[in-house]
Amino acid sequence: MKAKLIAASILMSMSLASTAAYAKPGCLKGAAAGAVGGHFLGKHHVLGAAVGCAVGHHMGKKQEREQAQAQANAQAQAQAQANARAQNGQAPAQRR
Repeated sequence: MKAKLIAASILMSMSLASTAAYAKPGCLKGAAAGAVGGHFLGKHHVLGAAVGCAVGHHMGKKQEREQAQAQANAQAQAQAQANARAQNGQAPAQRR
């Protein structure tokens, strides 16, 4: 009975992993961690996988937003430096 349950869980997780809807950033890692945690905390591996996917997706999107913001800040800072050089009459820095 346990072998059938394990095989069904593996098959289900593989089928979910192959769909584009569940291939969101962080979802697969979160689902795997949630399934393992849920299994050890009372055989709630499906619920753990669902919650883990949601949390992993949230954290992945949060990280993407932070990276985009950091990139935008770097571009704004470079633009501000170029504007300051132009106002001071200096030639723009040449790239090698």
